[in-house]
This record gives sequence, structure tokens and C-alpha cells, in this order.
Amino acid sequence: MRIILILLLAALPTLGAEPVAFTDVTAAAKIKFTHNAGKTGKKYLPETLGSGGAFLDADGDGWLDILLINSKDWTPRGRKTLHALYRNNKNGTFTDITAGSGLDVEMYGLGVTVADYDNDGRQDIYITALEGDRLFHNEGASKFRDATKLSGINNANFGTSAAWLDFDRDGKLDLFVANYVQWTVKGDIWCSLDGVTKSYCTPESYKGTSSKLYRNLGAGEFADVSQKAGVADPTSKSLGVSVLDYDGDGWLDIFVANDTQPNKLYRNNHDGTFSDEGLVAGVAFGEDGVARGAMGVDAADYDRSGRPSLIVGNFSNQMLGLYHNEGGGLFVDEAPRSTVGRASLLTLAFGTFFFDYDLDGWLDLFVANGHIEEEIERVQPKVKYAQPPLLFRNAGKGKFENTTASAGPAFQKPMVGRGAIYGDYDRDGDLDILVTNNAGPAALFRNDANTGSSNKSNWLSIRAVGTKANKDGIGAVVRVESASGKQWNLVRSGSSYASQSDLALTFGLGADRSASVVEIEWPGGSKQRLANVAANQGITVEEGKGIVSSWKPPATTTGK
Repeated sequence: MRIILILLLAALPTLGAEPVAFTDVTAAAKIKFTHNAGKTGKKYLPETLGSGGAFLDADGDGWLDILLINSKDWTPRGRKTLHALYRNNKNGTFTDITAGSGLDVEMYGLGVTVADYDNDGRQDIYITALEGDRLFHNEGASKFRDATKLSGINNANFGTSAAWLDFDRDGKLDLFVANYVQWTVKGDIWCSLDGVTKSYCTPESYKGTSSKLYRNLGAGEFADVSQKAGVADPTSKSLGVSVLDYDGDGWLDIFVANDTQPNKLYRNNHDGTFSDEGLVAGVAFGEDGVARGAMGVDAADYDRSGRPSLIVGNFSNQMLGLYHNEGGGLFVDEAPRSTVGRASLLTLAFGTFFFDYDLDGWLDLFVANGHIEEEIERVQPKVKYAQPPLLFRNAGKGKFENTTASAGPAFQKPMVGRGAIYGDYDRDGDLDILVTNNAGPAALFRNDANTGSSNKSNWLSIRAVGTKANKDGIGAVVRVESASGKQWNLVRSGSSYASQSDLALTFGLGADRSASVVEIEWPGGSKQRLANVAANQGITVEEGKGIVSSWKPPATTTGK
């Protein structure tokens, strides 16, 4: 009986652990980026939405760089506002290398997704923009070439979030782009909070537009298969997209978060088409049967049920949606009965994601918040324009606790949060956070989970490299077994809002010093198994070969 009790306790998150703090290191990291929404008082709808960011390895040195997406002025005012590409200096700082990178192009940008679409070993960049999206091919040495025209991609439909996925399992990455509404400067509608002054309109004022699915034909070319695939719904007003395999059949499905329209859960039919199961699955609407103002989204197995659940960021007075995957194609929103729902009722959530910030082996939650209307307090005194983020620790048994206050002063500062991403930029094993702010500065938060003897937890970072599968291993399922239990995750792009987190998967191992089994199930169904993998390292696993490289944290980390 004693042995059974010990095993059960080991499988649960550590209770009463020292709080993990996050430190705002934006200035120390030499990141000096401010988003330009083009605001001049005309209250144009796109001004409320930007923008996103990405963790990527632009130069192939194995360290995470940062790309921040910018918008621009509506009319020329003698200045240019560009995206910002920051190279990781491997010492806790970054250098702006935008000039001459090929990404120094002015556009009204909104979102970004990153992946190696032509399997040449370099990560490429897709940027959604109001006047037309752009595809940038990585030429090496942090230089990018605009490949939009040659690719055949032609999306000028108010693109927001996007995600790479291999929906037909042919080894080539396809592209899903979430499009918002039909809007132009000339067609801008006058809306008001008080009946006197203009305010930003909600999407109900505008017609929806179809999202796009582009199939990768090879040789750098894509074909629009949206209609044929069954994902071209002209009533949708899409802001977020997450790739998942919710029914566990080995084929990637797509969840689309819609703003004031029903969310979509596109089930992969294995024949190049999808069926919308959102209504029957219980994720199309809120608990009251009304479509909510959905923004960002992520999917992961937060309770070790073996099935991915969903977190959806919604408008203020609607709370987050925490859709638990019950199996059999059914989801149940747990937020109204949980801390997650109560804490998020008055916030407006954009970027949100699952990640294990304290490395205990259980996925936690982060949410970037911020309203769209600067003067919202005049009509709703309890709702603020700038809002602090939310951090929820996974307490086990499907429960979360609000740990925002104990995460340090960095998370007490109100922001107009939009994109939110995670990645281990300093290679110390824990996951750091970057948040973009609408018409404000981006913020980099260093995770100090592994600072302090009482908080050090073990971990394992795994990067999948496909050979028959796509080079980034997107769609691969990675399962890790250690003394305290079993975990799994899916390599996926997209998620959060208009942003891209690191494609490597970080597994917290708590007190476990190794993983007894690491298994990768590649797209297509082949499996690869590793035994007795030591903790506290990052490994790259190549399909058919095994571990081809590894890294360990430096003896000391700058700033710690």
C-alpha cells in the first residue's frame, strides 16, 4: 500500500512548490520594438488587431531568434515602420538584423507562421497582411526572398492567424490562413459607444470571408483547395487557428476560432476534404449556445487523458473557453466551473497557449489580454483597456490555480496584449514568453524556474526532423515516459494568436533524472523509439536515424 501511495503522489504536480517568477528582460535583451497600428483617430477596424510574433531559427545556428510583425500608417507620413528580425547573440541579448534581410518591407502586417515548406533545412516565413499576405523563402544566413508570386498564393482577405500542416500526409507542408472580415477604408462603418463619438466597430458590422487552405504542390508552388477541401465558409470571421488530431486517427484536424460566428472544428476525412464537426462536438458556441468573440486558441493534453483539449481566448464578459476532450468526438467547456473561467470573465483574451512553465510534467496556461477600445471604461467601468496577463498553474486532476500574482511584478503590469509565444531563448531548459502589444512595445519575459535550488526541475527538449515526413516534423506525436508517468505532445505550428512558438517540444520531468522511453510517431504512422534518455538536454531526433545532435545549458546563464 505504501508503494502504491508513493507512486500516486509522484504522478501529481508538486503542491506548495516555491512560486516560479518571470522577469521582464526586454531592455536587457536589447529588444526595442514598438508596434505601429497606424492610429490617427479614424478608428479603423484593423487597428485593433495587430500584431503577432515568432520564435524561429532564422540562421540555423540552433538558437531561437525573434521576428516581430509590424503594421504601418494609413497614409505616408515620412516614416517607415518595418517588421523586426532579432538575432540571438547566445548571451541573453539580441541584435536587430532587419536591414538587408529581405524582411525589411513595409506592409500592414498582422500575423506570422514559420516552417520549412520546401524541406531544404531552413525555416521560411509567411506573414499575413491586410493588403496581401507574403511568403518569404529562407535563402540562408538570415536572408529572405519574397516568393509570394512564384508560390501562387494570393490572399488579400484580411488574413490574421495562419498555420502550416501536412493535411494529406504527402511529406510537404500545406498552409491554412484564417481570414477575418470584408473591410476596406472606403467601406469603413461608423460605430459609437456613446452615440456621439466614433468607436471601433465589432465584427457584426461587417460581412465574413472565407479562410484559405493552400496545398503544397512541390517546387515552391501551392494550389488553393479551400472549396474542394470544404473549409471555405464565407460567413466565418476567423482570428485563431490550431492544428490538432482530436480524434486520434493520425490525420491532422483544424480548429478555427471565429469572432461572433460559430467556431469550426474541421475533421480530416483522409481524402483531401474536411467536415465541420464544431456543432456536434460542442465547441462551436459558448455554454449558453451563443457564438462568442473568439480570438486565440491552442490545443494540448493538459490532463494526461491521451486526448488534446482546447483553450480559446474570448471577448470580455465571456471568459475563456476550456473545452475538455471527452473522447468520442465530444468536448465539454470546463471554464464556467473553474478558476480559469472566474479569473478571465472581465478580460479580453488574444494570445493563449498551453506550456509547462514550472517543468513539473503538467501543462499550464498563459493568456495575453487587452481590450480593443481605448475608452471602454466610460461605458463598462469594470473593464479596462490595458490588462495584465493571466498565468494558470496546472494543479492536476483537471484543475488550474491562478498564479499570476506569485509570478512576479512583470505580470502585474497592464498591457494591450495580442500575440503570445513561448520558447527557450536562453537555453536554460525552461520556457520563456514573448508578448506583442497593440500600438505598444513588445515584451520578453525570462522564466526563472530553474533559478533557485528549491525550484530546479528536470526537463527534456525534443526537436523532430522528418525525412519521409516534412523536415520540421509537424504532425509528429512525441510520447515521453519517466518514473512519474507518461506525457505526449504534438509538433504543431500556429496556435495562440497570429503568432508562432518554437517547434521544439519541452517536457517537464520534475524530479525524474531521465526518460525511460521517448517514442516519436511520425506522420504516416511509422514509430521511432529511444530508451533511457538523460534529462536536462535538448535533442534533435531525425526520422529513421535517432538522436543526431544534442545540447546542454551553459554552466551559467547571463542575468541569472
